[in-house]
Amino acid sequence: MTNLSLRTHLLPLFDRAGLWAVVSGVLIALSFPNAGLSFLAWVALIPLLIALEGASSRTAFRIGFTCGFSAYVIILYWINIVVIHYGHMPWAVSVTIFLMLVAWLAMFYGLTTLVARLGEQVGVKTAFTLPVAWVAFDFIRSFLLSGFPWAMLGHSQYRILPLIQIADITGVYGITLLIVLANVVLYRVLRAVSGAGVRYPFKSAMLLLIALIATLVYGFNRLNKPEATVAKPLRAAMIQGNIPQDVKWSPDFRDRTIAVYDRLTREAAKGGADLAVWPESAVPFFFQDEPVLAERIRALARELNIYLLLGSPAHELRNGKNTILNSAFVIAPNGETIGRGDKMHLVPLGEYVPLGRFLPFINRIVAGIGDFSPGEHATPLDVGRTRAGLLVCYEGIFPELAREYVRNGARILVNITNDAWFGRSSAPYQHLSITVFRAVETRTPLVRAANTGITAIVDQNGHIRTMTGLFVEGFLTGEIRPGSGDSLYLKIGDAPAWLCVLLSAGIVGLAWFRQRKHR
Repeated sequence: MTNLSLRTHLLPLFDRAGLWAVVSGVLIALSFPNAGLSFLAWVALIPLLIALEGASSRTAFRIGFTCGFSAYVIILYWINIVVIHYGHMPWAVSVTIFLMLVAWLAMFYGLTTLVARLGEQVGVKTAFTLPVAWVAFDFIRSFLLSGFPWAMLGHSQYRILPLIQIADITGVYGITLLIVLANVVLYRVLRAVSGAGVRYPFKSAMLLLIALIATLVYGFNRLNKPEATVAKPLRAAMIQGNIPQDVKWSPDFRDRTIAVYDRLTREAAKGGADLAVWPESAVPFFFQDEPVLAERIRALARELNIYLLLGSPAHELRNGKNTILNSAFVIAPNGETIGRGDKMHLVPLGEYVPLGRFLPFINRIVAGIGDFSPGEHATPLDVGRTRAGLLVCYEGIFPELAREYVRNGARILVNITNDAWFGRSSAPYQHLSITVFRAVETRTPLVRAANTGITAIVDQNGHIRTMTGLFVEGFLTGEIRPGSGDSLYLKIGDAPAWLCVLLSAGIVGLAWFRQRKHR
């Protein structure tokens, strides 16, 4: 490859436009936990827009890719902790897997800027094309090839309660659209002020102002609206055992693990509890196959007269084949097992290996007891006074799962997880910030029990009422009033995001038609 062609392929990584794109990526990353500088999201795209000035379509893709790559290298650094420390993979393999994922996510940024640039070339304003394309490709990456809807721009605002209430209409995508539009408007204003001969963006600024005012008015009204449900609250206790991942699956540590959860549950129940929740895989054995250890847990539920929801692997026959499931069991106050929920959206390379027959060396990443199979039904679990939708770990980032549970009758959401894999990184905080949106979208309170943290109680407005620290042993208790199960998002789902996909396709089609006609 000649020096000229090498420079062409690496553009814009080492030129001025590339540096602006990197700055944007860094600002985007800093808007998410643990830095948590959420206000930066509202200006983070301005350097990206500077880099896109006068760019060709091909260069626009590369600039967007560079921005996304820079952002996700910082946001997802913790993946290397998981793969190296717990997957026991060489650092070279870990970095390769990490960079492949980052490049995959960065591609969606590149496609976004490409579509925005194509629209501008055919006379469609960036104030329309960039927000629409950003939402469209965020949505596509949420389901394509299993999906990974992690760290979307809207998620950075999870603590701004008046702003995020529109998630019960548009999902997180409505907040993302507002953020991108604000960046475009501010960029155009800066260009006008700088004397670049650009007019002030009066129309788009007015549209932004109206949208922000409407969003905040709606948000404050929702926050001040009395709860619609008259259901009697239940008192829940979330137990955080803080069991080290290195010994979690050791047979020698089973009795000690059960003893920890037994003790903490008794302490939590002293203040009164209707439901106790243990984290994902809190029971590090097949609950259905260990009668002696299982009886200890059943006896605890009987003695405390509570419903007990606990994470445990399970197995069942499917088509004559034994399958392993990542599940949770519900024990009634009489000690009987009255329900089981199974994880339906598994973690690639964590709970199963895609194309495992062709990639046998990656099997070492799979934790615990081997490859899991997905659950088949989003059936709410009876937990006494209400029914619960089960979101196991990673499932908390997928809005369609919470939506399906609530549509099927769940009135609280229970997220059980084991974030010990992430160490003392920003990942547990990022994970929690995304899960908050499941409560707002469905108007359903969410309780979260995490092995090493962060355990939390989130009300139906997305307010984190209380939370634990990382790597501490303890519990949280609080009253949970079952949700109303009433939001527009429950009815229409991701229709607004699908509209953005159609509009983006229309922009590409218009650009292709104009180009063909010109030729």
